[in-house]
Parts: sequence; structure tokens; C-alpha cells
Amino acid sequence: MNRSQLYIHIKQTYGTDPEFLWQKYPNYAVFRHDDNHKWYAIVMNVPRGTVGLTGEGMVDVLNLKLDPNLIDDLRTRPGFAPGYHMNKMHWVSIVLDGLVADEEIVNLLDMSHQATR
Repeated sequence: MNRSQLYIHIKQTYGTDPEFLWQKYPNYAVFRHDDNHKWYAIVMNVPRGTVGLTGEGMVDVLNLKLDPNLIDDLRTRPGFAPGYHMNKMHWVSIVLDGLVADEEIVNLLDMSHQATR
């Protein structure tokens, strides 16, 4: 799943549009609940090395808030990293490079949406 597909899925499923909060980081998109304003997803483009990847350049990541026990298991798998620029106990980063199946991303996104209700 790429950034554009993710935005479409989030809009269709949760009715949420991306918010671009930082002028310094125009590609960082926050998704939050309308009622309580809690964030449930953040999409960022970060240097590959910050999420444990080799090579030069940037990569899109999706940060989700999940159960800490699940996060511990996910971080042992390719395509997952500690939540970039977030609380590492409660957030996980998913690299949006095709390594993690779309279905799994959708399921984890739903868990994050529910966890932040």
C-alpha cells in the first residue's frame, strides 16, 4: 500500500482527511478523530536509516498506536520499526514499501483507530 492508496482507504473507511500541521514537514500527514481529536495515524517521509533500512533517500512510513505487546512482536518483523519520533512503547512505524501486506496494514490501522477512541 502506498501513501495515496492509504489516504483513499482512510477517507472511505473513517471519513478522515489528512491534516498537514507542520510547514517544515509538508509531507507529514496526521489523521485524527473528529470528536476527541486524538491521532490514530501519521504518515511521514523519513530517511531510510531512521527505520533501519539501508541505502540513501527517503521512505514513507505509517505510524500507528497499538497495544505494547503487539508492538513488541511486530518490531521483530521486516517492514516494522519502533514508532519514528513517537513513544516507542505505544507507537510502531510501518514502512510503506510493499513489504507489509495491505490487508495487515488495514487491520492494524483499524486497531489504532479503535485504540484511540
